[in-house]
Amino acid sequence: ATIGKDFSRAEKLSLPITFLILLLAFGAFVAAGVPVLLAFSAVLASIGLSSLVSHVAHASGATSSVILLIGMAVGVDYSLFYVKREREERAAGHEGREAVHRAAATSGQAVLVSGATVLVAMAGLLFAGSGIFTSIGIGAMIVVFVSMVGSLTVLPALLSKLGDRLEWGRLRRRRTRSDSRVWAAILKPSLRHPAIAAVLSVAVLVALAVPAFGMHTKLLGFSDFPQKLQIVQTYKTVQKAFPGASSPAEVVVAAKDVTAPRVQREIADLKRRALATGVMHEPIRTRINPTRTVETVDVPLSGNGNDATATHALSVLRGLTAAPVTGETAGNLDFDANNSSHAPLVFAFVLGLAFLLLLVTFRSIVIPIKAIALNLLSVGAAYGVLVWIFQDGHLQGLLGFHSNGAIVTWLPLFLFTVLFGLSMDYHVFILSRIKELVDGGMPTDEAVERGIRSTAGTVTSAAFVMVAVFSIFATLSVLDMKQMGVGLAVAVLLDATIVRAVLLPATMKLLGKWNWYLPRGLRWLPRVQVPAVEAA
Repeated sequence: ATIGKDFSRAEKLSLPITFLILLLAFGAFVAAGVPVLLAFSAVLASIGLSSLVSHVAHASGATSSVILLIGMAVGVDYSLFYVKREREERAAGHEGREAVHRAAATSGQAVLVSGATVLVAMAGLLFAGSGIFTSIGIGAMIVVFVSMVGSLTVLPALLSKLGDRLEWGRLRRRRTRSDSRVWAAILKPSLRHPAIAAVLSVAVLVALAVPAFGMHTKLLGFSDFPQKLQIVQTYKTVQKAFPGASSPAEVVVAAKDVTAPRVQREIADLKRRALATGVMHEPIRTRINPTRTVETVDVPLSGNGNDATATHALSVLRGLTAAPVTGETAGNLDFDANNSSHAPLVFAFVLGLAFLLLLVTFRSIVIPIKAIALNLLSVGAAYGVLVWIFQDGHLQGLLGFHSNGAIVTWLPLFLFTVLFGLSMDYHVFILSRIKELVDGGMPTDEAVERGIRSTAGTVTSAAFVMVAVFSIFATLSVLDMKQMGVGLAVAVLLDATIVRAVLLPATMKLLGKWNWYLPRGLRWLPRVQVPAVEAA
């Protein structure tokens, strides 16, 4: 019930907050409402589609929350990129369908590439070897695909139909400049002293990432839910009176007839040997299923269920029996082991396919390597901040949580795939504009400054929307949703500021023409033609 109320509150808050941010960005009610309408319709459609998928694949309780979170973020982003470019083309004198066609050929292509990159990242979760990750991955892929298709089909048709009515409900005079003076001032020192800017920004991100090396993970238990809940109070009372009894290890004994004397003797012997170890204790209880084919033996372990003492006790118990052992402690240990064994496959899949996608798109071997490096820096910094807040227990009063000394087990791998995909939105969008200018004959140095200045307003608005939606989840009562919201919000904020405003332009200025280097052996790659804009 608590999770359901949280999801309902996040759903109700995300729409008006997103609309207000876009209203400030566009200055017109209709222009602001179009991205919100498309994003939310994509979320609703994706929840419906994921319900159908749940009939053939495991469905996690977190999938709906992830669909809402990812759907509002990327749905608004893709529509925002498209609408902004269409308005710019109209302001430049391209009316009606011509403006829509030019937006489709430029921002539309950027949406296609960034959407494909996010899909690749989300698909990485399918290789995590867990039903939870598979469910979340499928849900995220569905909402990204639906958002991308809507932005490339429904949105152009809607813009063509609306025409000048897109500006209805205007609150302020429309700006004629597409670039940003504020961002021009921010970019100037980065481009004037690129080496210093690059070193300082990398140092900041590395410093933020340092706490991540001490990360500990655990699955949520009853004690990690809001303390005001009656079930949590009951759990704590039982745990205090009978340590380990509220979250015992469960030995699952299977036989044709578990009530047979031979099986019962073996179970009795297991109880005796377990108590003799000194790390397991009473009350040991058993449960037999109606068909008498399975008997579950609940064995309370020493420790609090997730510490070293409990882990040692679990290891001892598993050494006493060949039967499967489950429970909270075993779940944490096994989930961690599964993540550790599958993480290299997930990383290799996501990074490898993203590299190939960017290589083909930009016909450069430097661009994808740099993109991956920058994204890993922002992900690492987000990990570090997450550990500093939730594991080390900072800002508990401000964020309204009680630290359990760990990060929820499923979050690091999930954050990697989501953050890597989302950060590519900005990267592809900015680089696509820069490549347009370079292809039009503009020198790389000038194209970097002009490209980032002209996309700064869009990137800022998109980042504000993402941070706002993710921050809503940071206010929820369930700890894993709170950690997810904070991690995503911090990562997007760092990515849209330090990475995109300082590190990206500085490294591109330092590399110059080398940004577009493609080895001769790869020049057979297909050319993705981006319509060039005038360099003047």
